[in-house]
Amino acid sequence: MIEFLTMLPTHGDSAYVGVTNPEPGRTDPWVTIADREPSLAYAIKYAQAAEKSGFSALLLPTGNVCLDSLVTASALASSTETLKFLIAARPGFTAPATFARQIGTLDYYTNGRALVNIITGGNPAELNADGDFLDHASRYRRTAEFIHVLKRLFTEDHFTHEGEFYHLKDASLFYKSVQKPRPTIYFGGASSDAIQAAAKEADVYMLWAETLELTKERIDEVKAAAVAYNRTLGYSISFQVYLGDTEEEAWANARSRVQYVKNEVYDAKAKLTAKNESFGEKRLQQLMEDSRDNGFQIGPNLWAGLTQALGGNSIALVGTPDQVADRIIEYADLGFDKFLLRGYPFIETVEAVGRDLIPRVQQKLAEREREAAKTVSLA
Repeated sequence: MIEFLTMLPTHGDSAYVGVTNPEPGRTDPWVTIADREPSLAYAIKYAQAAEKSGFSALLLPTGNVCLDSLVTASALASSTETLKFLIAARPGFTAPATFARQIGTLDYYTNGRALVNIITGGNPAELNADGDFLDHASRYRRTAEFIHVLKRLFTEDHFTHEGEFYHLKDASLFYKSVQKPRPTIYFGGASSDAIQAAAKEADVYMLWAETLELTKERIDEVKAAAVAYNRTLGYSISFQVYLGDTEEEAWANARSRVQYVKNEVYDAKAKLTAKNESFGEKRLQQLMEDSRDNGFQIGPNLWAGLTQALGGNSIALVGTPDQVADRIIEYADLGFDKFLLRGYPFIETVEAVGRDLIPRVQQKLAEREREAAKTVSLA
């Protein structure tokens, strides 16, 4: 069974990528200026649209350009009924016991709709600005320990933990989660340190889409690492999505998203990625550069053009609903059971995906199951 997730743009929504008007002296000219401010009214409208469109969960991101994820989820809880909230948090800024109480409270008030997304972070400048100065390897050891302690808080009573980064004596969480045994923990990262942390502690491994072949290599690597710990994970993959009634219309839609990007934004993005410690972003940057002569097309209905100006999730599925549904099923066949979909502008994309794409994927999967059952009955 496939689940569909999306993300709330708590930095603001925009129709186009890389439209900037940075203040003099700012060092982040790649940050898109929002057409729509992330007001509470807009956030409620977006969450309700996602719920109505068939998305099971809403990612609330974290970062120095985002509104706080936990506060935002709390504000949206009473305006939604079934939508789960995937709360992004960084281990460097919240103690595991404090975070467990926060997530447990949200889970209690929403009757079991809290999910956890642990973010280690790969931009040293952003991390340093918030007071985190650990090196890459140490951050991932801390992440693994954070998740380990978090799980114990939700499932054990009165335990003591003596670790490298956290020390708890007679720890206990009074109000444990409604979900049993605990909320699902999502985590991602492309480095070997990240993969080991995920294999050892996470429930769902998240990754940004690449080509089908490269993505298979990555998921196979994580599956093998999980087997070494005698564990089985769920897998989530993230795409941008741009649809059209025809393939030509879809490509025009996708390419229009970068029509106002200035060369200095492309240059700034490339320099940022070079300084960044995120293995995933470096992989996407290389994929984009390698596909430049092909118009950034990296496979059927697969485009890396947004990576010129965007960090993180920037590979796009482009095509008619039928074409994009076929591509999603190809990735599902690799082992992905969760798809995190978004695009610019966000709310229109969520509505289009819910109206035109999710039903098409479900229909194709149902048809395939019926054909498989028919084949078995005739054997």
